[in-house]
Amino acid sequence: MNISQIADKTGLPPKTIRYYEEIGLITPDRGANGYRVFTDSHLHKLAFLGRARTLGFSIEDCRTLLALYEDDTRASADVKAIARQHLKQIKEKIAQLQSMADTLGHLIKCCAGDNRPDCPILNDLARH
Repeated sequence: MNISQIADKTGLPPKTIRYYEEIGLITPDRGANGYRVFTDSHLHKLAFLGRARTLGFSIEDCRTLLALYEDDTRASADVKAIARQHLKQIKEKIAQLQSMADTLGHLIKCCAGDNRPDCPILNDLARH
């Protein structure tokens, strides 16, 4: 498969696939013409990476997870620890976003939204 074909099958943009190659996540073969040649193995790795990235795993986590995926002697506890840490980070981010939404919602409620220049939103943003 060429890069266009693998991109179609994985749903990943060619630019992303080239980036994954550049950082060593995948190593496609090269044809006599120098073009990338992707195998079914590359297809599976790229699909794996695409799904992991969709779940928000970092590139380094993806690198580790891919290595574990390819290691038949892996301990599932290692995989679980990575997933557990990532879930913790997601929950922390959700809490931060909820706090931001609560604060902004309060400020919007406090703002009259009329023709007067006084604005609690701007006042809050200008606080030191």
